[in-house]
Amino acid sequence: MDLIIWRHAHAGDPLDDPDADLLRPLSPKGERQAARVAAWLNKHLTDSTRVLASPAVRAQQTVQALGRAFKTVDTLSPSHGVDDLLAAARFPRSREAVLVVGHNPTLGLALARLLEVADAAQPVVIKKGAVWWLRTRDREGGEQVTLHAVIGPDNA
Repeated sequence: MDLIIWRHAHAGDPLDDPDADLLRPLSPKGERQAARVAAWLNKHLTDSTRVLASPAVRAQQTVQALGRAFKTVDTLSPSHGVDDLLAAARFPRSREAVLVVGHNPTLGLALARLLEVADAAQPVVIKKGAVWWLRTRDREGGEQVTLHAVIGPDNA
């Protein structure tokens, strides 16, 4: 299974009201980042890739740059955790590749867990707009997660 993690592109400054945080749009810089990364993804994703996104406006705008059908999943919002993300992606049982557009620290914590980072309680740093592409494979009778690609918004 391929699990592709895409952190939303650059948004405006955080708001004091946590409820209003879901309404923050992308900045002009974020719109450019999303377009560049989306173009790279569209060259590499299969047509059958399942695309999931957080309901936050900045995540919705990021995934819309892809120009593909996607599903909004409430449990990908910033208030949810790694287990919710993995359940939404049906990791590692999904038959198709899954692209998840969401937020740190959840995305970074998912990477730390899946890549078996020594201190999995510390999130992997993911630049805004970046993609981390993971792939599972059978190895020595067990399932192993490998890092397939990392693409930043400036080198997509």
